[in-house]
Amino acid sequence: MSDILIVDDERDIRELVSDILEDEGYATRLAGNSDDCMAAINTEPPALLILDIWLKDSRMDGIDILKAVKRDNPDVPVVIISGHGNIEIAVAAIKQGAYDFIEKPFNIDQLLVVIRRAMETSRLRRENNSLRRREVTSAEMIGASAAFRALLSQLGKVTKSNGRVMLTGPAGAGKEIAARYIHAHSGRSGAPFVSVNCASIEPERMEEVLFGRESPERGVESGLLEEAHGGVIYFDEVADMPLGTQSKILRVLVDQQFQRVGGTDKVRVDLRVISSTNKDLEAEIQAGRFRQELFHRLNVVPISVPSLAERREDIPLLAEHFIAACHAGQGLPLRPLSEEAVALMQTMIWPGNVRQLKNLVERVLILGEGNGPIEARELPNDDDKVAEEGRVVLSGALATLPLREAREAFEREYLLTQINRFGGNISRTASFVGMERSALHRKLKSLGVVTTSKAGARVAHVDEVTEAAE
Repeated sequence: MSDILIVDDERDIRELVSDILEDEGYATRLAGNSDDCMAAINTEPPALLILDIWLKDSRMDGIDILKAVKRDNPDVPVVIISGHGNIEIAVAAIKQGAYDFIEKPFNIDQLLVVIRRAMETSRLRRENNSLRRREVTSAEMIGASAAFRALLSQLGKVTKSNGRVMLTGPAGAGKEIAARYIHAHSGRSGAPFVSVNCASIEPERMEEVLFGRESPERGVESGLLEEAHGGVIYFDEVADMPLGTQSKILRVLVDQQFQRVGGTDKVRVDLRVISSTNKDLEAEIQAGRFRQELFHRLNVVPISVPSLAERREDIPLLAEHFIAACHAGQGLPLRPLSEEAVALMQTMIWPGNVRQLKNLVERVLILGEGNGPIEARELPNDDDKVAEEGRVVLSGALATLPLREAREAFEREYLLTQINRFGGNISRTASFVGMERSALHRKLKSLGVVTTSKAGARVAHVDEVTEAAE
């Protein structure tokens, strides 16, 4: 989109306009009929189109071309010129989306003014749309754990292609941030990123939201697929998409075009598709709730986004990032984390994953007092309720066991938690719990605790053989 396409069936007119514009520093292309015009637009959309409304020996007249351009390339401003101008034609052209209408013979200065204004208006509209699309959701990835580094490596590889990506992982793990990271580091970073929350859109409205609609009363209303043209469409929780819509999306992936609801024209789109789900799509297919063909189209590159439990090492970094973001965005205190608070956060259960951590940090900053370090007592701690200082209330299950079994159960869970907190690093775990590394290894063996690789990190768990023997 860097030149001006001049379309006129009179060779002298189009060459005259071209010479004038090139003297003003514009690059130009020329077309004498509708076929050449559409071929030029499909090869590379121009920055502006100067279009004669009457084209001899052409399949399409200027209004037909105008409709096609506004359908497929709505950002291209169109200036209509005609030697047979009247008010009805001018009104019809403006209604169809033309920027302006100029009657032949035209004044050169007038034409230049209209062209400059049209291109400036188009530039401002593109910038405005870009700013509106820039949501508060960041594409910044935070972490240093082995699981995080493995994820980042996978994301880095897919940014170099246009392949479809399926992100899997629990709710709140950061799948949308991963999708935005792919977009921000790809060749489409300057184009739209449009997110479709499949779970929040009412099934009966899904097709209108995605494909848009046409009606005599309201004209053309673009859908999310058109808004994403040239960029990325992100289907969040794609398993919740209605079955009927799934078949139509499948057709869009095959043809790269669709019809608006109530419309007859084909709308062409250039899209990269990224999807996410926290469900087992193969189980959804077996249950008849998800189309197998669509799954295979979307699941070209599957990437698993680890839960927060699989990357506990990253909790301090993430918490500090959220503290800084709350300070910058809401003016909340910029408080550091105490060592005790960090230790507690790394051992807590996080069913809501990174989203839950973010909400917790914000709540603590809002309810806390002063600017001092965040202490462990400010954090929720449902697992170990303190009855009074120096005493801990036992869980019902632990209280019913004999001392030896209760001690083993406690040691097993305590060491599991600490090892996972330090990303499977036995040396760091031994240092924190105050044991020699060799002694810790012996203790883990006696308790049946082993570590294995998962999502690029070492994860501790109870050996199934040992557990069965007990």
